[in-house]
Formats: sequence, C-alpha cells, structure tokens
Amino acid sequence: MRLIQQYPELSAYLVSDEVVDHEHPLVRAIAAKLAADAPDAYSYAKVAYEFVRDTVPHSQDSGDLRVTWRASDVLERRTGICYAKSHAYAALLRAEGIPAALCYQRLADDDGANPAVHGLVALKLPDEREWVRQDVRGNKPGLDARFSLGEERLAWKARPEFSEVDYPVLYDVPHPVVLAALKAAPDRPHLWRTLPTEL
Repeated sequence: MRLIQQYPELSAYLVSDEVVDHEHPLVRAIAAKLAADAPDAYSYAKVAYEFVRDTVPHSQDSGDLRVTWRASDVLERRTGICYAKSHAYAALLRAEGIPAALCYQRLADDDGANPAVHGLVALKLPDEREWVRQDVRGNKPGLDARFSLGEERLAWKARPEFSEVDYPVLYDVPHPVVLAALKAAPDRPHLWRTLPTEL
C-alpha cells in the first residue's frame, strides 16, 4: 500500500512529546542498551521491534487490567494494547534518530462484526525511499508478525470484503480518537468496550 506522509518534513516524526516521550530517562536507557548491540539503523530498528513485541505483553493476551499510553509508562510497566506498544516502539526509534510515524488499520471479526482500529508504526530508515509499516502487537497462536523491510509481516492483512481498511496517513502524534480512548479508560475492560471503530 502507498503510505501518505502527513507532514512534509521528516523532523515531525522525530519529536519527543507527551506520548512518544523519547527524552524520558528510561526510554533513553533502553534505547542505549539496545543500540550497543546494533551496528546500524537497520539492526537497531529490528532489535527494538523485537524488544517491544516480545517483552511488553499485549494486555488483552496477558489479562493485565492496566491501561498505558505514554511510551515510558509502557516500557516501565511492561504492558499495553497495540496503540500503547506502538507508542513505545516509535519512542525507541526516535531516540536513535529514526523517523517513526503512527498509522492504523480498521479490522473486524471473521464475520465482519465488531470493527476496531488497530495501531501500527511506520519507519523510514536512512537511504530508504519508502516508509515501512511494522506491527508490535505481540504474537500468539495464529499471529506471526515479524520485522520486515520487504513484504509486510503484520499481524493481520486488511480484508476489503469485510470493510477492513489500511489507513494510509502517517501521523506524527496519535490520532485524537485513539488517544482520547486510552486516556479515558480506567481499565482495559472499559477500554475494550470503547475502542475506536473508525478514524
């Protein structure tokens, strides 16, 4: 799919803010530790991807009731749903100077019911012309997302026949409806009932 940059300058996708807070000491410490074993931007992006995918359990899978949304909180508490884990991965990428955008899919159950917005990250490595989407949701039986710069290896492919959508816009900050849902939820069961159904 063709991704659409929302801002003309790559610098917008390197900013530290309230959500993607890559200037936080914990984010910086984790990024430095991961970078020590990564000789280039590609290896760092891959090891940071695997770190978030594999060491921060998806709260629905683990049964954790806490809701996180700030990257540093996700990394400290080691829990979050797809949006939160995407914020953490974007922060780790930006901490090492790799432009990272937030992007989304609209997915549904196998029968097309219960649509919900799913969070992803798109990154742009040096000397690469294209942005590439990555899914750090976390694997489980039936899901096998992997870091890839070639063919996308996301948890799910959008199925147009079920009104599923790959939203093409690259956001420098979380979409407002996504962030509002995260901030308003006192716990994950509440969040599950109030997930955005579209952007």
